[in-house]
Amino acid sequence: MGIATDIILLVVASFFCGLLMYRLGQPVILGYIIAGILLGPHTGGLTVSSTHEIELLAEIGVALLLFALGLEFSLKDLKPVKKIALIGTPIQILLCIGLGFGIGRFMGLSWQPSLWLGALISLSSTMVILKTLMNQGWLGTLSSKVMIGMLIVQDLAVIPMMIILPQLSDPDMGLSVLGPAVIKAAIFMAGMILLGTRLLPRLMTYIARLGSRELFLIAITAIGLGIGYLTQLAGLSFAFGAFVAGMVLSESEYGHQALSDIIPLRDLFGLLFFASVGMLLDPVFLLDHVQEIMILVLAVSLGKGLIFAGLARIFKYGNVIPMAVGLGMFQIGEFSFVLARIGVATGSITQELFSLVLTTTVVTMVLTPLVSGMTARLYALKKRLRKQDPMETINIPKTGLHNHVIIAGFGRIGSQVAQVLQCLGLPFVAIELDQYRVDSAKQAGVPVIYGDSCHEIVLEAASLSTAALVLITLPGIVQAREVAAQVRRIRPRLPIVARTSDKECLGIFKELNVQDVVMPEFEAGLEMTRKTLAYLHIPAPRIYQYTESLREQVSASLPGQTNEYTLLQQLKSAEHLFDLQWVDITEDSPLTDRTLGEADIRQATGASVVGVVRNKELTINPGASFKVHAGDMVALIGTDQARETFFKTFLPGASSPVSCKKVEI
Repeated sequence: MGIATDIILLVVASFFCGLLMYRLGQPVILGYIIAGILLGPHTGGLTVSSTHEIELLAEIGVALLLFALGLEFSLKDLKPVKKIALIGTPIQILLCIGLGFGIGRFMGLSWQPSLWLGALISLSSTMVILKTLMNQGWLGTLSSKVMIGMLIVQDLAVIPMMIILPQLSDPDMGLSVLGPAVIKAAIFMAGMILLGTRLLPRLMTYIARLGSRELFLIAITAIGLGIGYLTQLAGLSFAFGAFVAGMVLSESEYGHQALSDIIPLRDLFGLLFFASVGMLLDPVFLLDHVQEIMILVLAVSLGKGLIFAGLARIFKYGNVIPMAVGLGMFQIGEFSFVLARIGVATGSITQELFSLVLTTTVVTMVLTPLVSGMTARLYALKKRLRKQDPMETINIPKTGLHNHVIIAGFGRIGSQVAQVLQCLGLPFVAIELDQYRVDSAKQAGVPVIYGDSCHEIVLEAASLSTAALVLITLPGIVQAREVAAQVRRIRPRLPIVARTSDKECLGIFKELNVQDVVMPEFEAGLEMTRKTLAYLHIPAPRIYQYTESLREQVSASLPGQTNEYTLLQQLKSAEHLFDLQWVDITEDSPLTDRTLGEADIRQATGASVVGVVRNKELTINPGASFKVHAGDMVALIGTDQARETFFKTFLPGASSPVSCKKVEI
C-alpha cells in the first residue's frame, strides 16, 4: 500500500472511531488516537505501511494548528499572562527537570539519562491542549491564555535543550553552539517583524484583489508553512515559525478570512497528528511494562499538575485557574518525541528508556481530554466542601439583590444586555467563569460573580431565590441546559430566556419549560430577509407577514405560548400591517399653505396624516394647527379607497404610488 491508501485508511478509521467517541460523550481526538493504534505497526491486521511519511505529514498538522493559533492570537493577549509566561515557565521547566531527575534516580538510572528524563517530561503538548480547549469551549478564557503563554515559552525552550543536552559531556561546546542559535532566533524575530509590517500586508492585498479564493487559500498556506520551513533551516522550530507567521498575519485586515479558510486544512492534518500518536503506542510493550508505565504516568501527572497549579497560585491567579492549568498541562508533549530521538541518536538514552517515555507520553495525551474535562466538576466540589469560603462577588449592591435579572454568561450578548439594563437602572447580576471577562465587568461597574452558573452554590450567590428573570446567554447547549435544569429545580416557575444556535435544541428547552428561546443566527437571517425584500420594493406589510410567519413556525415549538402571548403577537402584527404611504406636497396642491384643521382631511377623504417631514426633520402626529408647505412630505394611512380620494382631492393629476417610498430623515 502507498501513502495515499494509508491516508484513506486513517481518515475513514478516524471518522468511525471519532463518531463512536462523540456518541459516548468523549473528545473526538480520542477516536483519532484509537484509529492510529488500530492501524499502527504494533497491533497486526490492517496496518499503515508508510508510518514515517504519516509522521512527516503530522508535523504539517502541528504547524497548521499553531499557524491558526497565531491568526487568532495577538500580542495584547499575552499582557495579562506575561509574567507567568516569561518568568514562571522557566521556573516550571527547571522544577520538572528536577522532578524527572528524581524519578530517574529512583528507577536506578545514572545522572545523565535522569537529566534527559527530566527534560523530556518538562514539555507539555501544544497540540493536545489546544484541541482540548477548542472542544471544551475554553479557548479565549484567561486559563487558556495562561496555558498558551507557557506553551509558547516551552516551545522556545526546546531549541537550547536540543543543543545543550547532547553536549553534556562537553559543556564548552554546548555554550559555543547556543550563542549562534540565540543570535539566529533574534535575527529571525526581527526579520518577521519587518516582513509582517511591510511585505505581507501588500502581498495579501494584491492576492485579495485578484478575487480568487483558491489563490488566497494557497497563499496563506504557503506563508504559514514556508516561513516555518525557513525557521527550520535556521535551526529553529518549524511549528514555532508557523505560529509567528500566523501572529504577524493576524495584524492585517485579512487575518479573519485567512483563519476561516485554513481551519478545514488544519483539522484534516491535525487528524493525522493524533493518529500518528496512536501508531507510536506498542500495546505489547505497554503490557510488558504496565507497572513501570503506570507509576511513571502517575508520578509525572501528579508532579507536573502540582507544579503548574502551584505556579499559577504563586503568580496570583485564583479561583479555577490553578486547577485548570494543573489538570490541562500535566501531559508530556510532542516535542519530547523529537528530543528523545536526538537522545537515542547520540547514545544519551537507551532504546528502552525511549520506548518507556514514548508510551508514557501517549498515555498522558490520551488522558488529557478526560482529566481536563473534570475541571468544572472538581472546582464545584471544592466550593461545596468549603462553603465557609465566600464566592468572589464584584460590584454587588450593599442592599443585596431583589427582583433582579441573572445573566448567565457575560460574553458579547450578555454584556450588551447588561449595558442596556445598567442604563435603565434595572437591577441585575452577571455570572462569568472567564477571569478576563470578569475583569472587564469589574472595570465597567457591572455586578458580577466569578463562577460556573451550572452550579447551585453560584446561583445561590446570585440570589436566585429573589430573582425576577434568568437570562442564559451561554452558546453551548450542554451548559445552557444544565443552567436551566438547575434553575428549574430550585425555582420551578421562574421565567427563563435562553439562547441557542440550533433549532433542534428547542425541544430540550421545551422539556425544561423555558419561557422563551432566542436564536441569534435565525434573527440575523430574518433581518437580512427584511432588508433584501425592502430593496426589491416589496411592500412593508407583505415583508412583515412573511417574516412573522417564519417566526411563528419556530415559536410554535416553544413552551409558554399562552393566549395572552398570542393576542400580543396579533396586536403587534396589526400595528405593522398599517400601509404607511409617503406623499410629496406640490405647490399647486390645494393642501399647500393650509392647516390640517382647515383641510379637514379625515372628514373629506377618510385618510389620516400621521407624520410630516420638512427639511429632513420629522413631526409625528401633527395637530390641527400644523400648516402644510410645498415640498413637505406627509405620511398617510388609510384604506386604498381613502388614499385614492386624498390624491383626487389634494393632488389632482397625480396617481397613488404602488411601492413604499424611502424617506431620508
